[in-house]
Amino acid sequence: MEDNGPMTAHRPDAQTADAVDAQPANAAIMFAAEGYDTSRPKLMGRHAAGEGFLRGFARHAGVDRFWALTPTEADGRHFTEAMRQVTPQTPVSIAMYNRLDALKESGSLFLPGPGIAEHAWMRRARCDQRDFSISGITHTTASFGAMDAITGLVTGPVQRWDALICSSTAVRKTVDRVIDAQMDFFRDRLGATGKLALPELPVIPLGVDCDGFKPNGPARRTWRERLRIADRDIALLFVGRLSFHAKAHPLPMYLAAEAAAKAIKGKVHLIQAGWFANDAIEQSFRSGAREFCPSVNAIFLDGRKKDIRTEIWAAADIFVSFSDNIQETFGLTPIEAMAAGLPCLVSDWDGYMDTVRDGEDGFRIRTWQPPAPLGEDLIYRQISGADSYDRYCGNACQFVAVDTQAACEALVRLAKNRELREKLGGQARRRAREVFDWKTVIGQYQALWQELAKIRKTAKESAPRGKGPAWPARLDPFDAFSHYPTHELRPDTKIEAVAGADVKRLDQMRRNPSSAYASNVFPDRGDCMVVLAHLAKAKSATADELVALAPAERQDSLRRGLVWLAKHGLILLLPT
Repeated sequence: MEDNGPMTAHRPDAQTADAVDAQPANAAIMFAAEGYDTSRPKLMGRHAAGEGFLRGFARHAGVDRFWALTPTEADGRHFTEAMRQVTPQTPVSIAMYNRLDALKESGSLFLPGPGIAEHAWMRRARCDQRDFSISGITHTTASFGAMDAITGLVTGPVQRWDALICSSTAVRKTVDRVIDAQMDFFRDRLGATGKLALPELPVIPLGVDCDGFKPNGPARRTWRERLRIADRDIALLFVGRLSFHAKAHPLPMYLAAEAAAKAIKGKVHLIQAGWFANDAIEQSFRSGAREFCPSVNAIFLDGRKKDIRTEIWAAADIFVSFSDNIQETFGLTPIEAMAAGLPCLVSDWDGYMDTVRDGEDGFRIRTWQPPAPLGEDLIYRQISGADSYDRYCGNACQFVAVDTQAACEALVRLAKNRELREKLGGQARRRAREVFDWKTVIGQYQALWQELAKIRKTAKESAPRGKGPAWPARLDPFDAFSHYPTHELRPDTKIEAVAGADVKRLDQMRRNPSSAYASNVFPDRGDCMVVLAHLAKAKSATADELVALAPAERQDSLRRGLVWLAKHGLILLLPT
């Protein structure tokens, strides 16, 4: 590194493009079907966010072609079908991981997670680092995988023209803290000095389709009749995973609901629409409701059902979510509630600080936690294997307090004042449409991709590809273990024909169960036939001569395939 004083990170913030180019910015979407599926039994926030982004991009990007990078052909088919359901006329192109250079046309790769460094290593190994930008997004930042992905921004070949999108200001602060700690380590370990260019770290929120949440009078009547909620009654709503250890401890909500029930003339109903991970957690929620809010009608609904996820908002008067978990980073449900015109009563925690304006869209209730290093034993219990990640999150949230008295006072105030509820709900809906609708959010993504394209043209390249291995921690096995064999196939290696090596024998070897498991990496059958036919006449040839018989795009595959043919007794390799 250059000696420019103490080692610091250059962390520019993305500048929004002042004008949109004639052709909207595009990106290939890294698509594995699992990450975009909300029909799964174990529904997580990242699945809902992924599905919403995909639909929002299809509806609002305005690009002339959709691109995807997929691990399997099946994922490519899923992506194509998903996009055609929204915009059937727009063509779709699929790139596989063995052809990363194909992403040069799209100009950018979007990841539904923070793993920029891993893909930057692959880009460095497979193509020119200026071929395309990589942008990822944070969801949880508490897991080891997420933390490692953030430190990878320092240790990997990430470029100035890449970006990690932070879904909230709270996330950005966590990312900064982890990066700074990693930089301090390098200074202490290596005596490193100078500046290290890092990717853009813009704060762009998650989005919602606001039209899908607009107030619905008929749905309100239907659901309130079904749930036996009278017109003068107050219906509170929580939507999300029903998990006291990984989402939100229900006690503040239950106590506030009980306070509201005692303060108004009508009845208070608490709708909890989500899902339980197991029977024990369900029993805890149900018994807790009976114990801490006995005056409240506690209603539990399966929030994984599509009609409930999309319509239950209409039945409610107030949205409540006192998240207290470090796994939370943004919180999609408050902005869904805002889009539905509901005043929000939430904890002053993580991304909720960005979304719900205290006193304008609802109220944020203050929270408390101890200072560092009083949590070191919690993380080391997970490192040692004594606790799982789930248990770690659950242990940490036991020491996060939501001000229950303030929660009770705020909910009573909302429950007693219809005009206040309508005022805050109306302001919340307008804010959701102006700031969090996918049309607006997708525009911010495209402005970022445009800016990254500009940076890619002029910024100095970090760690240009040299003669050594492109990715030291993921060496080609024929490099890492090059000292294992007696001989290495060379361009001038002499190869001779083997009696009886014909097409029938070739197909027999390709079908043999001891080899067929690897059929995805076999040399092309036609190329093998050409090699066998050539040797049948010429009797011998060099490796280079045989490789030249294949089309240019398959010559590397055939060169490797010569050893496959020798392994199966179809040709004979001779030492030089």
